[in-house]
Amino acid sequence: MKAIICDKYGLAEMKMEEVEKPVPKDNEVLVEVHASSVTTHNLIMVAGKPYFVRLMDGALRKPSARIPGSDIAGLVTAVGKSVTLFKPGDKVFGDISEGGFGGLAEYVSVPENMLTLKPVNLSYADAAAVPQASLVALQGLRDKGNIQKGQKVLIYGASGGIGTFAVQLAKYFGAEVTGVCGTRNFEMVRSIGADHVIDYSQEDYTKSGQRYDLIFAVASRSIFAHKRALTPQGIYVSTGSPSLARVFQDMLLAKMISRRDGKKIIGGWVVEPNKDLGFIKELIEAGKIKPVIGRIFPFNETAEAFRYFGEGHPGGKVIITIEH
Repeated sequence: MKAIICDKYGLAEMKMEEVEKPVPKDNEVLVEVHASSVTTHNLIMVAGKPYFVRLMDGALRKPSARIPGSDIAGLVTAVGKSVTLFKPGDKVFGDISEGGFGGLAEYVSVPENMLTLKPVNLSYADAAAVPQASLVALQGLRDKGNIQKGQKVLIYGASGGIGTFAVQLAKYFGAEVTGVCGTRNFEMVRSIGADHVIDYSQEDYTKSGQRYDLIFAVASRSIFAHKRALTPQGIYVSTGSPSLARVFQDMLLAKMISRRDGKKIIGGWVVEPNKDLGFIKELIEAGKIKPVIGRIFPFNETAEAFRYFGEGHPGGKVIITIEH
């Protein structure tokens, strides 16, 4: 089978090669992958930057996963003898990062508990956009941000893969939502339900005088800048940042700021993969939320897809499709 191989750090080192097709273990399913999405985690892992991530992954010389790819959607073609959740022919999706990645290949074998039946109203490409981004948004808003009906909620980075889900989920929970994005994605963010949209190139929302009960930040910006726009008991939730300085700022300053003035700062947070994917599936099938696709690349342009994603401001998820 064909797979994207990364034996060295750097996007230029990504190569498509023929490798052996995996055989599922007793608790695994073999998935014919039809689509995968580019995530920040995958980009950092392949590029090897920032360098501290190499230390965290214990992979100083080459990426920790030889075949990247974590968000997948595809068709079950074989199952291990102890598998009970799926059968050949089932259409599935999920985040397989805890199974060692491997989604950027024609086939991948993963434990059955990492997958969920694909929403019936989504294509494979749309379904691959869902797992990680939707769960970061859901768990950040609901579990960490304690979002409540009627609150004023601001989504910073509203046009990205995570941000577009955050806008829709905040509306689902009954909040008054303000999205912050760039000029070219202004109308798109409004179209997915934002009550107000701020173009960050034209206006600094932290200096407008408006205060928010919850700020959910996808893109990088100083904690202190966001803190100015919180209500006295407001909560700021960060999804993390590829910036080393920003990560340490989130980790070291969050508790100190929270203790000092009552505003709750939650930084450097990581998603629990697949925990609520069934709930997300129900919302999608009910028409409450939907993935937003920024651009789709064919399998043989995977490196270009990673480069495009790394440039920022994609206006939704970046998807890689695999033809069979």
